[in-house]
Amino acid sequence: MSEITRSITEVDGRDTRRRAVRLEATNHEGSFLGKTVAPKKFASGADAGFPFADLLFGLDLGNAPALGFAFPDWRGHLDDVYFRPDMSTLVEWEPGLDAVIGDYWLKDGTPVPLCPRNLTRKMTARLASLGYTATVAVEIEATVFEESVHEARARGYRDLTPLGGSAGTAYHLAKSHDWKAYMNAVADRLDAVGIEWEAWSDEDAAGQIEINLAPGDPIAICDAWARTRQIMREVAFDLGRTVTFMAKPTAGYGQASHINLSLQRDGVNAFYAEEGPSETMRHAIGGLLATLEGNCSIVLPQITSYRRLVDLSGPPVTVSWGISNKTAAVRAVCGHPSYSRLEYRVPGADANLYLALAGVLAGVIAGLERKIEPPEPVTDMAWCMPPGVITRLPDTITKAAAALEEDLILRDLLGSEFVDYWVGSRRWEWMQFHTAGGDPYSELSPWESARYFELP
Repeated sequence: MSEITRSITEVDGRDTRRRAVRLEATNHEGSFLGKTVAPKKFASGADAGFPFADLLFGLDLGNAPALGFAFPDWRGHLDDVYFRPDMSTLVEWEPGLDAVIGDYWLKDGTPVPLCPRNLTRKMTARLASLGYTATVAVEIEATVFEESVHEARARGYRDLTPLGGSAGTAYHLAKSHDWKAYMNAVADRLDAVGIEWEAWSDEDAAGQIEINLAPGDPIAICDAWARTRQIMREVAFDLGRTVTFMAKPTAGYGQASHINLSLQRDGVNAFYAEEGPSETMRHAIGGLLATLEGNCSIVLPQITSYRRLVDLSGPPVTVSWGISNKTAAVRAVCGHPSYSRLEYRVPGADANLYLALAGVLAGVIAGLERKIEPPEPVTDMAWCMPPGVITRLPDTITKAAAALEEDLILRDLLGSEFVDYWVGSRRWEWMQFHTAGGDPYSELSPWESARYFELP
């Protein structure tokens, strides 16, 4: 019996034969994709990989081929790319079904340049070459509605009823039983597949929740993020509810995906210094700010992402950092040997965490390698500042794409093949919005609800 087969059929001497194994990975848009294979098929293909048409990186969220920009050599004629499973991620998803996460590779054994998981791995390897490892945590925000997904579809994802009542105050405990039943079911599923969570709570908007995953290795946290969102969807389906990770699913508050990051060197938190930010933290902040405008394209990927950037509503709107300042784009938490960290507050809930984290790590790496010093921290509120006082974040998908296209740091670290393709796909998204029914003057157009509510 091969090691691959044994890993499926035997665990601690227990017979755990499954009828199927689900292959899982995100595409560049953040959609969780894959296929389900029989155990024998999985055992025969786990080393060589499983073929997927390259179109999985070429379709937009409306299921149309994205056109109007140059394709790399490996794209364009529906050739296969190959999914290779990471056996360390193999879990029992449910009775009769195992699940495994993997990466996409080309026939010649090189990683697909658009593969989000491989891009995160590339950045963690570059960071390791500098002598650092990263510890990451992520906050997942979502909104849950009383209606089933079928009813939500019939309504065009509009005028839905927030689960748990209309109260929108953060940390509200006066929630109805159906809201708590949903969250308890999610927590039970997370426990069952081994995803460690630290807390969940009511968030600002009606029906909105936040789940905090325990800190860990960048790749492991991204894997946990992808599976947590899948679990939240499946639990909603099972309970007759619906959930969305849109950056702004209603005309009210938006939804974020804050990334918390610390660096360790020889087992010591390299961000800690008694007097405030360490030199390592300062340079990391410098790199993050130097790449902030370009990274907006990656961490704010969709049209609706930019509707969230409103002064006084929570998200950052400026290229800024501050110590314990949640109105800034980068918040520095200082003075704790264990907890000194940076919080990157720009990403929306619709961001693909693998790509978002790759961009964040690229900024950190640039700051460390180039010893980039940050500007002075913002000590006041970073919202509503007079024009010209501080640079504002790009506020449209095309402005952010242009910033990324011109960002030589991100181009160097993430690769021109990724940057050019990503920029082209964002401009395609802008064109689809303006030619297929989007309304730039509404608070939230029906086109956006139809396109983004379920995917990513």
